[in-house]
Amino acid sequence: MSTSPTYTSNQPASGGVAPRVDRGRATGYLISNSLKTATLLGAIGGLLVLIGSLLGGRGGAVIGLALGVLVSGVSYWFSDKIALRSAGAFEVTEAQAPALHRIVRDLTARAGLPMPKVCLIDEDQPNAFATGRNPRHAAVAVTRGLLEVCDEQEVAGVVAHELAHVQHRDILIASVAGAVATGISFMANMAMWFGAFGGGDDEDRANPLVLLVVALFAPLAASVLQMALSRSREFEADRGGAEILGDPLPLARALQKLEVAAGRIPADVTPAQASAYIVNPLTGRKVAFGNLFRTHPSTEERVARLLALR
Repeated sequence: MSTSPTYTSNQPASGGVAPRVDRGRATGYLISNSLKTATLLGAIGGLLVLIGSLLGGRGGAVIGLALGVLVSGVSYWFSDKIALRSAGAFEVTEAQAPALHRIVRDLTARAGLPMPKVCLIDEDQPNAFATGRNPRHAAVAVTRGLLEVCDEQEVAGVVAHELAHVQHRDILIASVAGAVATGISFMANMAMWFGAFGGGDDEDRANPLVLLVVALFAPLAASVLQMALSRSREFEADRGGAEILGDPLPLARALQKLEVAAGRIPADVTPAQASAYIVNPLTGRKVAFGNLFRTHPSTEERVARLLALR
């Protein structure tokens, strides 16, 4: 980790007294996100029932309902493990990463949060994300590249942003949405495979056109649901992170560095998990209709909003 300028835990980056976190606003955002999570899980269940009915009539709808309950339950209870494993993140001790632990501990104390797991991702691209179903089961993961590219103040800005996600329960939405999108893509592909090559009479097989539509549009529908929840929460986490740290400038500088690096350093991240990161880790990939399916607001607008907080 770069050591200039150095993060100091006894005062905010601005040199004054750290501002008090707006608990009322955070509580309102938490309630809103809880409702969004329930809506997301309900929508996913309905989508799976629809897929099942298209593929197998009434019996398929029952199977879809059962799968919806299973996917929703697994996504809620194990979304953090899915996200960390997907990213190749591993927990590090204070002895292994003392500066990072110091930053996380101080900022969680400022935010009034429990200490999360501190994880490292062995990736060159500077990036970070948080995961977990609630603050008591949270983890903050940063890449090796983040510690190499950013100074300690900027790392603190990124960590504060992720802790704002934890405080707002954004991480539950992102983790559930990512796990569900992955699951639906897998099940749609399996439905296509079994429908095309499964046994039984031709009359028992699903219409090939229906199978094709399901395989193409079920993952797309899941992704649209996921992205509908992802963009606005980044602005709020930027604001909350600046409030926790006491200065918006370190996060603004970090976002600019991360945006440039993401465009030139590839990252091994599945598209379903991309929205969980502080900047889109797939920025450097050439994707058709990329602007239509942006998972993050533009970095320029995020930086402008942070600078307006000064």
